[in-house]
Amino acid sequence: MSRAGKEKEREGEKLIVRNKRATFDYTLDDRFEAGLVLLGSEVKMLREGAAELTDSWCAIENGEAFLKGVNIPVMPGAAFGHEAKRPRKLLLHESEIETIRKSVEREGMTVIATRLYFKHGRVKVEIALAKGKKTVDKRESLKEKDAAREARAAIERARGGAARGRSAGLRRPE
Repeated sequence: MSRAGKEKEREGEKLIVRNKRATFDYTLDDRFEAGLVLLGSEVKMLREGAAELTDSWCAIENGEAFLKGVNIPVMPGAAFGHEAKRPRKLLLHESEIETIRKSVEREGMTVIATRLYFKHGRVKVEIALAKGKKTVDKRESLKEKDAAREARAAIERARGGAARGRSAGLRRPE
C-alpha cells in the first residue's frame, strides 16, 4: 500500500502527504492547485516523503499567497539547509489570489492545505477554502464514518460467506 493509504493517485501525480484532519475539522469548498517556491534541500526531503500538513494554512500578504505552518524536516548534513516551518510562496494566478482574498474577508473562511504532491516532477499543493466545523458537526461526521464502515464490513461478510459456498451468518455443523 502506498504512503497515501486508500486514496487513488491521479494520472501523473505522486502523493507526498495528505492532510487527514482537514475534512474532520473543516467543511471544504473551492480547491486550488498551486506551485511552491522551494529550496533544493526541501525538494530532496519531499522526495523522501517527509512533510506534515496538519497545521498548515494560506495567508495573502501584499497580493501574494504564502503557505505557512508546513513542516518539511531539515535535511541532515546539508551545507545550505532550510528552516523546517518557514513560510513558502505559492504560485497562483492573480484572479485565484483575488478569489481567495475575497472569500477570506467576506465569508470568514480560512484556507488550508489538503494535499502535497509531485505532478510531472514539480511540487504542487492543493489548497481549499474551508469553514470550521462545530463540535456537533464533528460528531455527525464520526457517526457517518462509523455507519459507512459497518456497511462495508457487512458487505464483506456477505461476500465472504457466499464465496465459501455458505450463506452469511450460517455456520457449518461440527
